[in-house]
Amino acid sequence: MPFTMLTLTDLKNERFRKNFFPIPATTTLSLGNKTPDFELPDITNSGTVKLSDYREKQPVIVAFTRIFTEKQYCPLCKPHIKALNENYEQFISRGAELLMITSTDTEQSQIVVQDLALKMPLLADPSCRTFRAYKVGQALGAPLPAQFVLDQQGILRYKHLFSFLDPNAEVDSLLGALDLL
Repeated sequence: MPFTMLTLTDLKNERFRKNFFPIPATTTLSLGNKTPDFELPDITNSGTVKLSDYREKQPVIVAFTRIFTEKQYCPLCKPHIKALNENYEQFISRGAELLMITSTDTEQSQIVVQDLALKMPLLADPSCRTFRAYKVGQALGAPLPAQFVLDQQGILRYKHLFSFLDPNAEVDSLLGALDLL
């Protein structure tokens, strides 16, 4: 599906307005430290996910992504979302969970889950509190993408922040980070 341009209607969205001006990724999260906890609705599985529930159980990949509105995806993120989804079983086979976080609301996120036939949990954070806690940055109406690999104790072992030259971590890089745990 080709990328569609945002319309004036999209600009009326409060989330879009709050994230319009560019703020670079400034995360101070350091390798070897714990990351902020969060609790968000899981749109894929109709429940709630709390990051700390995974501690002492399994590694977790926290993948922030950009989705402007339902079916209006960031052209740099949509292929990444699809690649993560297509390789979801590889993450599971390594004993890890992959949590994708979007700033779309619950209704928009439900459309995304259906549109992309997502298997992995898609967590909705329309307030963008989690994006801000991780300081991943923002631009043009949505927070920037970033990926964090946490070990079984919840310790940050790998992070990838957005840049125009390298917007998202490759699937192989994320799998490789899991293999080092």
